[in-house]
Amino acid sequence: MIKIGDTLPSVTLQEYSEVEGEGCSIGPNPVDVSQAAEGKTIALFALPGAFTPTCSAKHVPGYVDHFDDFKAAGVDEIWCLSVNDAFVMGAWARDQKTGTKVRMLADGSGDFARATGLTLDLSARGMGVRSTRYSMLVKNGKVATLNIESPGKFEVSNAETLLAQAKA
Repeated sequence: MIKIGDTLPSVTLQEYSEVEGEGCSIGPNPVDVSQAAEGKTIALFALPGAFTPTCSAKHVPGYVDHFDDFKAAGVDEIWCLSVNDAFVMGAWARDQKTGTKVRMLADGSGDFARATGLTLDLSARGMGVRSTRYSMLVKNGKVATLNIESPGKFEVSNAETLLAQAKA
């Protein structure tokens, strides 16, 4: 399992980006995690699935609402990862009105989740293997803080906890 001080896994995620104008989108586009994280401070949070109740009602909105606070604390980007495809993540981004505040990154095959050891088997609920709910502060590609939720909980991966760590 990934831990503080470890480098993020070298995998490629996918991003489906909204563009100005007719509501058209661009993508899916590959995002090389190593290159995208280089030289940046990133507030990264991951969750079991797009459009799920806790993720949509609490997790994503907290990071969108605290975008300016994260920027003031020195965070360059906020990333949301989920084991969903890029089209679902793009639709969820529109639904959650993340705009340019939160990068909605698809870990469609679960490569990032498996590489970090942060998987959650929801096969009994018809959802397959997903990501555990967690957050981490990443500095220049290395994990600076890591907050892993217990199954079914939403207590330590919220925006407020990671923001406090970014300010410290």
